[in-house]
Amino acid sequence: KDFHLPVAVPEVPSLPRHEFPADWSIKTRLLFMSSQPFTWAEHLKAQEEAQGFAQHCRATETNLPQSIQEPKLSTELRCAFQQSLVYWLHPSLPWLQLFPRIGAERKLAGKASPWSQDEALQQVLMSDWSVSFTSLYNLLKAKLCPYFYVCTYQFTVLFRAAGLAGSDIITAVISPTTRGLREAMRNEGIEFSLPLVEESRTRKQKNSEVNLETEAANCLEAGNTKEDGQEPAPSDDDDDDDDDDDESFSWLEEMGVQDKVKKPDAISIKLRKEKCEVQMDHKPESLALVKGTNTFTLLNFLINCKSLVAVAGAQAGLPPTLLSPVAFRGGTMQTLKARSINAKARVHLAYEDIFSLEIVGPVMPHSLHALTMLLRAAQRGAFSAVLYTHEPTAVFNTNLHCASPASDQETTCKDLPACGLHPKTLDQLSQCPTLGKSSIRFLEMKDYAYTWKS
Repeated sequence: KDFHLPVAVPEVPSLPRHEFPADWSIKTRLLFMSSQPFTWAEHLKAQEEAQGFAQHCRATETNLPQSIQEPKLSTELRCAFQQSLVYWLHPSLPWLQLFPRIGAERKLAGKASPWSQDEALQQVLMSDWSVSFTSLYNLLKAKLCPYFYVCTYQFTVLFRAAGLAGSDIITAVISPTTRGLREAMRNEGIEFSLPLVEESRTRKQKNSEVNLETEAANCLEAGNTKEDGQEPAPSDDDDDDDDDDDESFSWLEEMGVQDKVKKPDAISIKLRKEKCEVQMDHKPESLALVKGTNTFTLLNFLINCKSLVAVAGAQAGLPPTLLSPVAFRGGTMQTLKARSINAKARVHLAYEDIFSLEIVGPVMPHSLHALTMLLRAAQRGAFSAVLYTHEPTAVFNTNLHCASPASDQETTCKDLPACGLHPKTLDQLSQCPTLGKSSIRFLEMKDYAYTWKS
């Protein structure tokens, strides 16, 4: 199988850069801070709000100047701000907060859920959900939707169009997974890999090879060379397959002591492997990668998967949440909540004005990038941001692909401009992820250049 190994997590950049890396995690909250006020983000006029919605639906590209002298008077800025807050959701139940879904039992407890005991109503909800899910996948395949999330009460799936995150084919990443889910996927014929597990095995293998080379060099230096015709005893690696277990004991037979050493039986080997599989359940390392046509098989698997919906508790009978940057069949337009806050902060012996802008909701990668482009112009190239990540999605920043040659990348991306994202945002999300299993926690811009901490 073709496994794509993730790259090492980089250090916090020591030199400022003109762009920050794509962050594929979903943020629950952003807190922007600046020495310049955010009054331009307050009390949008009805006309500006309407224009912002229209710009979103028509994928209007807004290009602001590097610096806006009077942001509060800039209608273009305020309309673009409204445009950047829009996202699409299914199902839409106004009295329920449908993101996040993992660990949401307490927030949803006590809320009205008439479908929990009504099977006929559950079937209607799931049928409607299946239509919306299929609609999103078809848009993704046609490169009219760049990516979308499926948020279940146990795991999250990120589907990405060909051309994004350094891949030339459609991909889906699932995290966290369990042994039961992986077995069910295998049984349905879905081919997938576990990139972080493979990376760990490769690292162990390399370390083992280095150790063997060091030992061999030491033996040669000491003059401990083997007699002609003798082979060194193979090392017994924990990650060997069943086929290698017999070979690893062949040297005992040559010495005539095979009966005195207890050879592990097939059951012991199987138990050891099962223990390793279960140990990574619910952890970032359990991330599964599905590629190409297998993503369509995954779609059908998820539509028919019984364990996709909780059978008990506050989320019983409630279909998973679909989150998308663009409109889809059955999707409801939503906006992130924004509010500006003015405060005084003590700096040395005096108090200074500190202005902040809070954004709350499921902040997807394109929204984060769109907002930073607006703030770059409105705050004169100087602001900072604290980013709150929905932790189970941080692992989506793992680099799962070898970078395609530049010519291939251009061919793959040529149809993506119709997906509804700003060209600069699309360019950022097309790059190979570099954050590893972490996500951006702090972002700062000074003199129009970024530094960040993950």
